[in-house]
This record gives sequence, structure tokens and C-alpha cells, in this order.
Amino acid sequence: MTDLPFRSALELAAEIRAKRIGCRELLELYLRRVERYNGKLNAVIATTLDAARRRADEADAALARGEVWGPLHGVPMTVKESYDVAGLPTTWGAPEFKDSIARRNALAVDRLAAAGAVIFGKTNVPLMLADWQSYNAVYGTTNNPWDTGRSPGGSSGGSAAALAAGLTGLEAGSDIGSSLRNPAHYCGVYAHKPTWGVVSPRGHALDGRVAYTDISVVGPLARSAADLEVALAAMAGPDEVDGLGWRLELPKPRAERLADFRVAVLLSVPHGEVDRAVQDGVQSVADTLAKAGAKVSDRARPEIDTLEVDRLFRSLLGAAMSGRTPDDVFRRNRERAAALAPDDMSATALGLRAATLHHRDWLIGNERRHKMRLKWAEFFRDWDVLLCPPVTTAAFPHNHEGDPFSRSITVNGKPRPIAEQLFWAGYSGLFYLPSTVAPATLTPQGLPSGVQIIGAQYGDLTCLRLARLLEREHRGFVPPPGYEAS
Repeated sequence: MTDLPFRSALELAAEIRAKRIGCRELLELYLRRVERYNGKLNAVIATTLDAARRRADEADAALARGEVWGPLHGVPMTVKESYDVAGLPTTWGAPEFKDSIARRNALAVDRLAAAGAVIFGKTNVPLMLADWQSYNAVYGTTNNPWDTGRSPGGSSGGSAAALAAGLTGLEAGSDIGSSLRNPAHYCGVYAHKPTWGVVSPRGHALDGRVAYTDISVVGPLARSAADLEVALAAMAGPDEVDGLGWRLELPKPRAERLADFRVAVLLSVPHGEVDRAVQDGVQSVADTLAKAGAKVSDRARPEIDTLEVDRLFRSLLGAAMSGRTPDDVFRRNRERAAALAPDDMSATALGLRAATLHHRDWLIGNERRHKMRLKWAEFFRDWDVLLCPPVTTAAFPHNHEGDPFSRSITVNGKPRPIAEQLFWAGYSGLFYLPSTVAPATLTPQGLPSGVQIIGAQYGDLTCLRLARLLEREHRGFVPPPGYEAS
């Protein structure tokens, strides 16, 4: 049996309900692990220990009375730094917000607590949640537990590192450009990017902002697919305003057995070339499905041009993120964008144009986006999911030089622009589609590599069901070496 700190949140909750371990006892176990291992990882960067201990004691007392608060009763968990947690700062890694103390919890945090979780801290992020790494001037650098010289991903990098090392029972993160998905892939855990709008992001914002950001979602990370289902159910649904008019009812999974799934597979594209080791991991999942009797195709695709998807995603992503930009930075970006040569298609140029996009140009791009959404809907009439890589490589060495989007990584032995990874974020994210990342294999270097399972809009439960079946039939979470339970 898996050692206790590495068990799924549902297994931990079962241990608590069976009274084989107490809620306070389990919390203290994780706190000792944070004390022992967090020094070399820097994943957990803020804690609320007094409140967590009171909450754990209350959970024990409730259980003694025969009360079960929910499916996560007594399970200790952390959340990404970008969520508001009452009494803790919400900085998004920016020094100017280091004293910005939240007065109340984000809605998703309250909902996870209502499901029984004991929230004891926050995990690290990159500056303004805008990197495939997790480092900032407020909290420093987070390391990957599989290789501390490598990135755990970003922007939910601290979340994935803490889960993989057994420092927490469950996590909540966010995603606009693969910020849930690439950390799960790099650290060998599970993550689910919900359909846009399924989970209210209220309280996942800086400086009291309340408008929902285009493309951006919040969602769970975990050590099992079943945990993702439970956490999504806890987090999902409208806020108190939207809830006056609508209720969420996600469709049931389209299939119950591997043999019943209809699966398309995309391993690489020229403008988002994928390292062979990562391709092999995705192919191994496809082979497992084919062997089980599923209908698998490496040719089925939505009828959209992938290069157009890539360019459009970068444009609308930059526009969505530009609302975070200070006025003086925006003015400089506008001047720099105006000075660009028309044929400059570098990552920096594309980023500047996106960050200063005129609203009319956004509307034109949005119309193109929604026409492609309809092509995805046509595709999902015949196919249940599409499998593809989460990003282009396994975890890469730390590199803090220059602008995040100007760096390179090594793909198939050659340097490639790191921004090419954005294609695999936008292939689902641009169109509001759900996607689950699950472990697929270990690379020849001994690093985790995952698979991205993309489903139809509101097909979240289909993605999660396939991930659960693959957990049993292909590969599940495996702890990194060096984080023993003793």
C-alpha cells in the first residue's frame, strides 16, 4: 500500500472516517514533512498554522459526534498563492503586494473547506503567474522534487511540487496558459483545467478585482484522478450573483470502459515541436487504449489550422493578461509595439502586439475563435477526447535570464523558443475546453511525463473518467525518490 503521506485525498479521508488516524494527527504529519523537506523545495511559502490546528481539532470533535463535513473531512491541503486566504498575503509574487493581506477567503477556498478540507498554507508562483517556472522576489525559487535543479512548472509550480513530495493532501491552482497542466506534467501528478466558467474565480485576483478573465480558470491538482473529481465537484458552480439565474449540471461521462472510448491522438506540430520522450509517453497511453479495444486514430482532428490557433491564442492570451499591466508599463509596451517591423513574428513581437491589442482587433480575433469553437464541437460529435502532450518537454533546468518568453529550451537536441509551448496550452484553452493531465511515463532521464486529455466543452467528467481508468490500467502517481514517509 502507498505510504500515508502519498495517498490520495480520498484515501486519507477514508483513514480519518475509519478512525485509523485523527485529523490533527494527519495535519501534524504533513507539517513535519514541510519542516523536513520544504527547505530544499521551497514549495510551501506561507502557513496559517493556528487556524489550521483549530480546524483540525474541530474536525476531530465533529467526527466523534458522528458528523462528517464532506468527502474531504479532515484532509490537510494547501492552495496556490494567488488565492485569497484570510490572514495571509496575496502577492502573485510581486513585491508591491507583499503586505496585501486578504480579509476573506476566495470562494473556491471556502467551498473546499465546506467539503471538509483543512487548509494550512499557500504554495509558490512566478511573478504575476506568467512563467513556466515558479520564482519571484518575494518568496524565491521553487524546485522540482524529481530534480531540484529543474523547474516544477508554473504558475502552479509550488502546488505540484508540494503534492509530489507528499507535503500536502490536495491542491488548488489556476490556468490561463497551462499553469495547472505543465506543473502536473513536470512533477508527475494530476491536474484538471475545467471548462471556462465552470468554477467561479471569485477571490483569485489581485487588489480586489472581480471581473472574470478571458481564458483563465481555476481548478484542482491531486495525486489521483478520483481526487480531481471530488475537488472539482466541491469548487464548481456559480458565485452568489450568477447563482441567482443558473445551476451547473455537467454531462455524465461519455464512456465507462476504456474499450468504449473514441480517441484522437496528436503527438506534435511544427510550431510546437514535442520532444520524443514526451511523444513516447502520449503514444504509450494511446497504445494502452488501443489494446483495451478503444477506437484510436492518429489522423482525426478538428478542421482548424493549428498555426492559426497558435497565433490567435498568443494574441488573445496577451490581451487577457494585459489587464494586470501597470499604466506606465502599458504605455511603454504600446510605444515598443508601434516601432515593430510589420514582418517581425518573434515571440517578443507577438507578445507586445497582444498586450496592446485594440478592442476592435480583439473582437475580430474573438469571432475567429468562436468559429473554430464550432469546428471543435463538430469534431466531438464523432470523438470523445483528443490526447496530446501538455507541453513540449519534460521538466527543464532553472533559467531566470531575461524575459520568460525570450528563453529557449532543448527539444530533440536542438534549442527551441520556450514560447512554442503555448500551442499546447491554447489548443484547448483558447476554446474554453476542459483538459485533464495524467501521468504517462518516465523519460529516459527519469523525469515524469504526462498526457493531456482534451474533451468537449462541459465534457469535464469524460476527461476525468478516462484519467481514472488510465490510472488503473496504465500508470498512476509515483512518488519521487528521496521523500521517504518515515
